[in-house]
Amino acid sequence: MLPWTALGLALSLWLARSGAERGPLVSAPQGDLLFLLDSSASVSHYEFSRVREFLGQLAAPLPLGPEALRASLVHVSSQPHTEFAFGQHNSGAAVQDAIRAATQLMGNTNTGLALAYAKQQLFAEAAGARLGVPKVLVWVTDGGSSDPVGPPMQELKDLGVTVFIVSTGRGNLLELSAAASAPAGKHLHFVDVDDLHIIAQELRSSILDSMQPQQLRVSEVTSSGFRLAWPPLLTADSGYYVLELAPSDEPGTVRRQQLPGNATGWSWAGLDPDRDYDVALVPESNERLLKPQHLRVRTLPEEAGPERIVISHTRPRSLRVSWAPALGPAAALGYHVQFGPLRGGAAQRVEVPAGHNSTTLQGLAPGTAYLVTVTAAFRSGRERALSAKACTPEAEQPRPAPPAAAAGAPRPGAVRWPPRLLEGSPAPEPGGGGARRRNQGPVLGGWGCGPGLCPEAIPRDFPALVLSSRPEPVSALRNAGPDPPLEL
Repeated sequence: MLPWTALGLALSLWLARSGAERGPLVSAPQGDLLFLLDSSASVSHYEFSRVREFLGQLAAPLPLGPEALRASLVHVSSQPHTEFAFGQHNSGAAVQDAIRAATQLMGNTNTGLALAYAKQQLFAEAAGARLGVPKVLVWVTDGGSSDPVGPPMQELKDLGVTVFIVSTGRGNLLELSAAASAPAGKHLHFVDVDDLHIIAQELRSSILDSMQPQQLRVSEVTSSGFRLAWPPLLTADSGYYVLELAPSDEPGTVRRQQLPGNATGWSWAGLDPDRDYDVALVPESNERLLKPQHLRVRTLPEEAGPERIVISHTRPRSLRVSWAPALGPAAALGYHVQFGPLRGGAAQRVEVPAGHNSTTLQGLAPGTAYLVTVTAAFRSGRERALSAKACTPEAEQPRPAPPAAAAGAPRPGAVRWPPRLLEGSPAPEPGGGGARRRNQGPVLGGWGCGPGLCPEAIPRDFPALVLSSRPEPVSALRNAGPDPPLEL
C-alpha cells in the first residue's frame, strides 16, 4: 500500500509543478489594473482619505499576483507621481497597505498629463507592460481637471484599456461619459464620497469581468460599431486569425477579416444601429488545434438629435425656443442652446437638462435677426445639432397723446375701421369696405421677419422651421362690408 501512496504523492507534486509552469488556470483573471487618484488641492483632506480607503477596500479581495492581476497607483497633481508600479506588490493585502500609506500631494489637477504619463510609463510595452493581457484604468475624481482629458484618454482606449470612472458628484456628466468606456452606464459611477462603499462590489465585479483571459471581449459599443479584444493565442509565426461578423437575423451576410497571429484586437465600423451581430474569432494555428470563440453584440440605438425647431412668444428682448426632443433608449443626456446676432456679435449659451425641450432666451436686442442652434449631447460623447433663424420685433414706441376731439368726431372710446395698414399693404378701395385685421396667432413657416420687424435680409433657403407672427393679407378681406364704430 505504501508504494501506491508514494506514487500518488509524486504524481500530485508533478501535476502541481507542471500547472505552475503553465501559469494560472484559464478561468483566473489576468491583467494590469491602474488606479488614478486625484491628489490635487481641489480635493479636501477628508475626501482624499475617504477615496484612499475606498480604493484599498476595492483592491484587497482581488486575486493579485505575478501571473494574475497586477496593480499600480498614480497620483494626479501638478506632475504625475507613481505611488507603486505594476508587480511591486503581489497580494491584495499588500496593495491595500500601500494605498493606505499614500499621502496627498496637493498642486494642480493635471489629469491629462497623468493619463499621458500612464500610457508612456506604465501601459506601453517598452515600459515593461505585459503583452496581450487586459488593461483597466480606475479613475476616481472630484470632476474637474486643469488640462484637457479627452485626447489622452482616447489614446489609452485605443490601446484597449477599459476605463472606469468614479465621480464624487461634482463632475460634468457629458465630459465624463465621453471619457469612460462605452456604455457609460456600466463604466461611470456618480456617488457621494461618504457612500463609495455602496458601489465597491459592483465595480470590483466589473473589473474582474474585464480581465477574464482566453475570452473574446467587446468594448466601445456605439450605434455604428464596437471594438473587440482577445488574449494572445498565436504568434506572428504560428498562424493567423479570421474574424467573422454577420447580422443575427441575416447569418448568410458575413463579413470576414484576416489578421496576423500577433493581433489582439480589431474594431468593426459602419454597422446598423440597434441591431444584433454575431462575431466569431477563428484562430488558424499551424501548431495546434484552437477552438473558435463566439460573441453576440448589439449596437446602440441611433442617436437622433432635435428634428425641428420652433420659435414662438417673440418679444423685443426675448423669445422662446422649442424642439422635438431625442427620444428612445439613446435619449440625450442634455441640450445646450447657443444664440447670437446674425450680423455679428458675441454668442451666448444656455444649458437645458434632459427631459426638457424648450427654453426662453432673454436679453435680446429689438429688431434683430438671431441664429439659434440646439445641440443634443449623448453618452457616447457625440453631439447632434440643428439651427434656425429667429427675429425679435421692434420695440414699441410710446403712443402720442390723443388730439382734442373736433366737432363731429366720434366720441371717445369709438374705433373706426379700417385701421392704419402695415407698410406695403394695399389701401382699401374707395367706397369699399375697410380691411379687417383679425387677431392672429403664430403661423407656421417663414422667418417672421416682415416689414417693421427685422430689417436684415434673410435667405429663404435656410434649413429651419420657425413659428412666427405674420399679418393676414388685406386683399383677402376686401369684400367685407363697412364696419360701424366699435364701442370699447
